Amino acid sequence: MSIAYDCTDPDSRSAGIAAARAALKGGHLVVMPTDTLYGIGCDAFDNRAVGDLLAAKHRGPDMPVGVLVGSWDTIDGLVSRVSPAARELTHAFWPGAVSLVVEQAPSLAWNLGDTRGTVMLRMPLHPVAIELLREVGPMAVSSANVSGKPPAATMTDARDQLGDSVEVYLDGGPAEHAVASTIVDLSGPQPRVLREGAVTSARIAEVLGVDAQSLA
Repeated sequence: MSIAYDCTDPDSRSAGIAAARAALKGGHLVVMPTDTLYGIGCDAFDNRAVGDLLAAKHRGPDMPVGVLVGSWDTIDGLVSRVSPAARELTHAFWPGAVSLVVEQAPSLAWNLGDTRGTVMLRMPLHPVAIELLREVGPMAVSSANVSGKPPAATMTDARDQLGDSVEVYLDGGPAEHAVASTIVDLSGPQPRVLREGAVTSARIAEVLGVDAQSLA
């Protein structure tokens, strides 16, 4: 039986963060607000929980899960190398709506799906998400919807689709932008925008000092 907490109320938010922390430590799933859309997440290093997350979304490992972090420094332990382009983009857009695909550290014992040695990282600009991430560490997070259905812009949208597959729902009100993050692939020789979302390719190009056409 899942439980929802109104995170716009300070007391309920504290109780919700505590419940979400306990759920994640117990290998369960949590839905939380982010600055883009609602996300369904688990402990990034709990491979069974990641499998449960994929099952809840009705999707397979061919669509791997990204990772949310609660601070800039966290990525240093998750990647093989933080490139100058990654530093520039994190300084410019984190916390915010830019996800970076980078080569993961080879020593990491996680299984996020068929990532081919990469990981997609983002630091969200939402106080509830940041508070939870700073308490529990990196979380494997995907949009809080069943694959093929509309992404969840509210906690109710997420609960209607995911139901009791999630133990704790954190309700932060409607998503402020309700637009997915922009995904930039930094794992190859040249940066590429895989998905243009809340941040335009032109802004990415401006920060990197390149022509926007080169990111296509």
